[in-house]
Amino acid sequence: MTDDLDMLMVTQSPTPDRPLLGLTVLVVEDSRFASEAMRLLCLRSGARIRRADSLASARKHLRVYRPSVVIVDLGLPDGSGADLIAELTATRPRVDVVLGMSGDSGADALSSAAGADGFIEKPISSLGAFQELILSCLPETTRPEGVHGVSNDEIHPDAIALQDDFVHIADLLTTEKSDERLDYIAQFLSGVARTSGDVEMEIAAHSLAVNRQYNQPYGSDVARIAGLVQARIEPRKVV
Repeated sequence: MTDDLDMLMVTQSPTPDRPLLGLTVLVVEDSRFASEAMRLLCLRSGARIRRADSLASARKHLRVYRPSVVIVDLGLPDGSGADLIAELTATRPRVDVVLGMSGDSGADALSSAAGADGFIEKPISSLGAFQELILSCLPETTRPEGVHGVSNDEIHPDAIALQDDFVHIADLLTTEKSDERLDYIAQFLSGVARTSGDVEMEIAAHSLAVNRQYNQPYGSDVARIAGLVQARIEPRKVV
């Protein structure tokens, strides 16, 4: 049934409401909340979506099938998304569209240097802006004529996906606190906080990242983050 649906979506022509019909999108993103946002944007636009949560998973996907669009978060648990972007843009035949993505606007330069066609700064909730970015990066030979992303609709990811992200970090804080893992936690939480508008968490994650970078004491940062994460998990335990 899924294969039949995928084939139907591929053979359909784009429409003003679903300008990305016929495209397949691979989203390489470790945050469930950010992935849910991408899923909704693709679904509302008519594109099929597959998700990988690490470089290893993405490369496994890419050995099996060739998507039309690959959207790569720059901070992944097993390395930099910029490495995957460089691989994709150097491979022939080339994927039609390769986009970098990050909650850090400064990462645009890193994405561009790796060869990306464009950059998504998280959070992105505008359906029209998402559609227009994809369409503008498509090669002229594959770009639909007369179809533009003009929707003013906003998407709103399920809060359960956000709590899944916090549970993931709580598990990491319990099982592993190596320097490398703490750097990843700071980066991950910073992106999640920006995507969800959680200013308090963003400040805490930034403080940990800065103190780690300059070899300053960071024990209080870890304790603060652990408390904030737990506070955001607790509400879903209430029946």
